[in-house]
Amino acid sequence: MGAMLVLKMGSTLASLKSRKGDFESWIIAGLGLPPTDVEVVDVAAGQPLPHADGHAGVVVSGSHAMVTDRRDWSERAGEWLRENARAGVPVLGICYGHQLLAHALGGEVGDNPKGREFGTVEVTMEESARGDVLLGSLPRSVRVHVGHTQSILKLPPGAVRLASNPWDHNQAARFAPRAWGVQFHPEFDAEIVREYIRHFEGLLQEEGQDTDSLRVLAEDTPVGGLILSRFSRLCQAG
Repeated sequence: MGAMLVLKMGSTLASLKSRKGDFESWIIAGLGLPPTDVEVVDVAAGQPLPHADGHAGVVVSGSHAMVTDRRDWSERAGEWLRENARAGVPVLGICYGHQLLAHALGGEVGDNPKGREFGTVEVTMEESARGDVLLGSLPRSVRVHVGHTQSILKLPPGAVRLASNPWDHNQAARFAPRAWGVQFHPEFDAEIVREYIRHFEGLLQEEGQDTDSLRVLAEDTPVGGLILSRFSRLCQAG
C-alpha cells in the first residue's frame, strides 16, 4: 500500500507553528502513521499535485484562505479532488478541505450568516451516519474543535449530511462512497483552540461572542483522533 497523501492548503498561526508544528504535523500524528509513510504536498505554496494512484488515501488540510476567493491553487486542487473523489480514491477534507470538496462537486460555500464558529462545540450525528464506515461508530452527540468563518451553505448533488449543530448544518458530509468532509478540526487540541480564540478575540467580540466562555469550554476530546485513525485504517485496508 502506498503512502498517505496530505494536501497542505495553508499554515496555522505563527504563534502555534513555532512551538507545536503545523497542520500537517497534527494530521500525521492523528493518523497514527510514521512521517515516512506520509507525503505532504504544499498546494498553497505552488507545489504540483501528484497522481493519486499509488497513494493509500488523501487528507486535505484546513487553511486561513477562503474557498470563495477561488485562488488558482485552490481551484486546481478542487478539480483534482473532484476527479479523484469520483474515481473512488479515499479522501478526507478538513474545514477548508471539506468546503473545497463541496465547491468542487457543485455545492455552495460562503460566509456563515451566524458568524465565526470557534471553540469546542457539540455536534450531533444524523441518522444518515448510521452504518457509515468512517463516522458510523461515533456516539450520537460528540464534542469537537472548530475554527471557521465560512461554511457549506448547500451540499452538492448526491452528498449526504452526516453531522450538524445549530451553528452549522453541514458539520460532516459524505460526498462520494469514499470521500468525506468534516467542518471541524479532528487534528486540533484544546491548546490550539484557545490560541485561535485569543488570536481572533476582537472579531469574535465584535460579533457579540463571549470569548471568556469559549476559552473555559475548550477541552480536549478523543473524537478527532478516533476519526483520523479510523480513516487511516480504512485506507490501509484498501
